[in-house]
Amino acid sequence: MYITHLKLKNWMNFREAETPLTYTSYVIGPNASGKSNLLDALRFLRDICKPDGGGLQKAVKDRNGITKLRCLHARRDPEVKIEVSFNERSDDPSPVWRYVLGFKSEGKGAQRLFVSQEEVWHNNQSILKRPDSSDSKDSILLTETHLEQTRTNASFRDIVDFFSSITYLHLVPQLLKYGDRIGGNRLEDDPFGQGFLERVAKCQQRTRDARLKKINEALAAAVPHFKELRFIKDDVTGKPHLEAQYEHYRPNAGWQRENQFSDGTLRLLGILWSLLEGNSLLLLEEPELSLHQAVIEQLPALIDRIQRNAKQRRQIIISSHSEALLSNRGIDPRSIIVLEPEREGTKLRQVNADERKGLDAGFSVAEVVLPQTRPKKIEQLGQMRLFE
Repeated sequence: MYITHLKLKNWMNFREAETPLTYTSYVIGPNASGKSNLLDALRFLRDICKPDGGGLQKAVKDRNGITKLRCLHARRDPEVKIEVSFNERSDDPSPVWRYVLGFKSEGKGAQRLFVSQEEVWHNNQSILKRPDSSDSKDSILLTETHLEQTRTNASFRDIVDFFSSITYLHLVPQLLKYGDRIGGNRLEDDPFGQGFLERVAKCQQRTRDARLKKINEALAAAVPHFKELRFIKDDVTGKPHLEAQYEHYRPNAGWQRENQFSDGTLRLLGILWSLLEGNSLLLLEEPELSLHQAVIEQLPALIDRIQRNAKQRRQIIISSHSEALLSNRGIDPRSIIVLEPEREGTKLRQVNADERKGLDAGFSVAEVVLPQTRPKKIEQLGQMRLFE
């Protein structure tokens, strides 16, 4: 199942915004335009569905409350709403499922958070519409979604399973390298990769070995003198580790552990593992970070190759402002989502007619579309006299 359409109302940067989604979508826009916030709308739905301590109230609390989550341009209408359409194929004309969730503060007293709208549609037939008669009799029921309750979501469990399996990756190499020294509490779902090695360790050995073999081939092409990658557990502590061996003038030199890997190697390793791990929706935030331009240029082709060889094609949404990544001419123009900040919030759009002509003529997204996301006053930055 794939998300084919996303609609947002009063969600962070977005007062009113909607966009179609394809198998692989590229979200591009200037800094602070809402690329991360767009991805977070889907993470938010995942967090509601968590079987261990999820729910609407916690998902909002984890984002510092509705006042931080609601769009600053939401003046008269305080409702926050997310609407998602699904299908078995991303190019099917009519959605199989549609889920709508609206919520807002009670508006008085304790300022409780209430569900203002929750709807589920299957093949254009309504199977859930809230508030309903039960909600009218007991308003406390509106503090929870049916999405998070196993006793009420049986008729649309496909949607629950989809949301709960969403994967997000923004691996920060330093957290993986120096996690023991940094200490502190690890965030739920470990979005920044501090527990990445534990994820690898939990994988069944046969599957893990097959994935590492494929990753080994990719790293050998991308990392100079890279020879071999292996997974081990420390004999003393039992902690999992990844080790690499390189070709150099010391043929019998020892293996290097992950804390000796370059940031780029760790970042690429995490991306590759996530691409090979499962078939759920994958959210990749700025995969170009720490990587060499030549590697970044090949990421779209690499993702496409992994997708073609997978048993089931998965949906991937990538946020980026990398010229190198978007220079790949194999990127489908229909997969581009452009964020445009305006006075009343960020708008979402697809490639326009003029840009499509340039792409059809053989130019890349980096050459035609990315320049449209440049801040209008960026030249003033180099002319400022702050340090004179």
